[in-house]
Amino acid sequence: MLTMKNVVSKEKQYGLTKAQLDILLPKKGQNIVNNEKTKNNFTLFLAEFKSPLVVILIVASILSFSTGSFIEGLIIITIVILSSIINFVSYYRSNKAVAMLLKKVRLIVSVYRDNVIVRIPAEELIPGDVVVLEAGNIVPADGLIRESKDFFVNESSLTGESLPIEKNHGDEIFLGTGVVTGTALLDVVRIGVATKYYSIVAGLSKAQPKSEFEIGIRKFSVLVTKVAIGMALVVFIINAIFKGDILSAILFATAISVGITPELLPMIIALNTSRASVRMSKKGIIVKKLGAVQNFGSMDILCTDKTGTLTEDKITVIKYLSSNGQDSEYVLELAYITSMFHTGHRGSLDQAISETKKFDITSYQKIDEIPFDFERRRDGMVIIKDNVRTLISKGAPENVLTVCNMSDVDRSKAQKLFESLSMEGYRVLAVATRVLIEKKEVYEPKEENSMHFEGFIAFIDPPKKDVKKVLDELIRRGIHIKIITGDHLLVAEKIAKEVGFESIVTLDGPDIEKMSDDELSVKLEATNIFSRVVPDQKNRIIYLLKTQGHVVGYMGDGINDAQALKTADIGISVSNAVDVAKESADIVLSHKSFRELIDGVLEGRKTFTNTTKYISMAVSSNFGNMFSMTGASLIFRFLPMLPAQILLNNLLYEVSQLSIPFDTVEEDILNKPRPWNINFIKHFMIVFGLASSVFDFLTFFILFKIFHLSDGSFQTGWFIQSFATQTLVIFIIRSPKVFWNTIPSSLIVRVTIWASIFVAWSIALSVVGHIFGFVSLPLYIVIAIAGIVILYLLTIEIIKHSFYKRFAI
Repeated sequence: MLTMKNVVSKEKQYGLTKAQLDILLPKKGQNIVNNEKTKNNFTLFLAEFKSPLVVILIVASILSFSTGSFIEGLIIITIVILSSIINFVSYYRSNKAVAMLLKKVRLIVSVYRDNVIVRIPAEELIPGDVVVLEAGNIVPADGLIRESKDFFVNESSLTGESLPIEKNHGDEIFLGTGVVTGTALLDVVRIGVATKYYSIVAGLSKAQPKSEFEIGIRKFSVLVTKVAIGMALVVFIINAIFKGDILSAILFATAISVGITPELLPMIIALNTSRASVRMSKKGIIVKKLGAVQNFGSMDILCTDKTGTLTEDKITVIKYLSSNGQDSEYVLELAYITSMFHTGHRGSLDQAISETKKFDITSYQKIDEIPFDFERRRDGMVIIKDNVRTLISKGAPENVLTVCNMSDVDRSKAQKLFESLSMEGYRVLAVATRVLIEKKEVYEPKEENSMHFEGFIAFIDPPKKDVKKVLDELIRRGIHIKIITGDHLLVAEKIAKEVGFESIVTLDGPDIEKMSDDELSVKLEATNIFSRVVPDQKNRIIYLLKTQGHVVGYMGDGINDAQALKTADIGISVSNAVDVAKESADIVLSHKSFRELIDGVLEGRKTFTNTTKYISMAVSSNFGNMFSMTGASLIFRFLPMLPAQILLNNLLYEVSQLSIPFDTVEEDILNKPRPWNINFIKHFMIVFGLASSVFDFLTFFILFKIFHLSDGSFQTGWFIQSFATQTLVIFIIRSPKVFWNTIPSSLIVRVTIWASIFVAWSIALSVVGHIFGFVSLPLYIVIAIAGIVILYLLTIEIIKHSFYKRFAI
């Protein structure tokens, strides 16, 4: 049998020597296609200061210094530095955790070094290396074919051409293309940014399609920007015209725009997703792209093959029958010959054939191989014995029977036998032969004609024992399963019934081919089994489901699944999948199992919920405070809160929110997908923000009219009230349920919230507060403010129930 090891002759020298490597490795760089240069930690830290908000604050501090407000400028720049340090440390830890996880699924290649095959990460390749390639591999660099055998590659990632192309000695192949069949040795010529892939794809900086979550974040950013600019302009105009202090107006307006913005949002997202990816890795789920975590939680449709998900993925040969339905070892022997002479990656059916019975095939010699493709859905093997050349074809029965020379009666008998086997739940291959008269070195698919039908091979892959329970849980969690398979309709229906599909609606590949997109879209919602589907049809089904508003996941592990994995919102593969499938996936499971997938979905929903929880709370709180300040600017001759006090409030509040990723999520929230809802956030901001403002104005009235406070004492009183309400309200609005039934079980959340209040009040009411313009308050005023806070929280609890009845999540 020909394998990748005996493609090469032992007399030849392959690969770079150690002496050559010592010279070349330091010079050539890494085989990485990336538009961005690797940045050191100091450069990454400096990048924090590129944020528009940070730039505004730095300008504000410069204005303060230039006008003699030294303390205020120092406070602003200190807050900027502290915020940047917190951001940098959080990002650094998150990225480090993710990098460790990605190492588990990075591309490993077989390469000759000192004439010995070794396995190394693809990024360590350099020009001059000799790489061993076989079916299922991704080509890891640009280069020239040194030796090959029946070597076909798919170049659709570069050219759009979906049919495999044969490559022979001296032909050029490119990074990112996929090996369909055969074996080859590749002389590496170009790596990294010098490759054609970089010049065509990465060099154009083509943006990847935005995920549902990314689109939501962008809409949210637009909303916040509009509100921030609008309020800042109003505040500036009021203070500049009516109070005549341009500098104070600029600083106050700047503080307003900063205060309304949840500037820690990117960090919260990074913390949430990195923590989720680490937790998921402990359950056998490796997240390759962090943005996929939230989409995982939003997924409402999962498209998958039945093998390994509904079935045990333990395929065995159960029958081998001649054309008249009798047991026939000759049919099994023909299939065995093609399986053993097959080059490259051996599929599960070929593996099952080779393990059923061993035949002596030493008298046979392989002449050529006609590789499988998804148009013909069969492969061919040309062998010679006793000077007679024979073409053996095996594949999907409907595709093999079409090239057989048969009478109508024999064809009808074969079709009925095939359908009978399929109705029993067996996967079936047909086998046919043809004696070849013309002697050639290379044979083409056109030789597959006027063949003699030999019989069928039937396989069984038993259903998983607990799959009904798992399917029920998926449905309970709001995820609908759609089976997309290349098997015959009858086989898919049989398995679906055995695992407990309550209703079965099917659509066959040949029928899909005849439908327009509009016609197919009408059928998609109700259909849960798609049979005899080719790769282009998989892609089309997933794309149309997405256009209907669904968040679609696709689970695949084969060469033919790569495009569908990329098209889906969530591409899911498994650790033993071929390279092209793993590279195309967003998430890699250690086992092809719905159980692991459910664990991942729940983590995704927790992450999505905690992220949107932070956004809703932060933007409503900030909006309420800034709305109150805008109104106060019209009422009082003094600023209701100094710019430095606003920034301190904002900093301490944002730090308190760092505990949100550790918050618990109620079970009922996990039971259905949570798609992004910008309208919900907008209404949340307005309702709870204005409710907060009502109590702010109540506080203004009590502090100004009853206690007759002004300037520093007024600012101190409102600061402690504002900070207490916006932090403690987390316990109320974090869940639609009554708050005393949903106190966070995480000690981190409880401690962080109370600690932040303690720090804020301690600064404001102690001698340290003088730095920020605070003054000490009598105890009775502090008690009165505490009473306002309690009344506010009880009111928000009442409003919350009405809100969630109207705006259900």
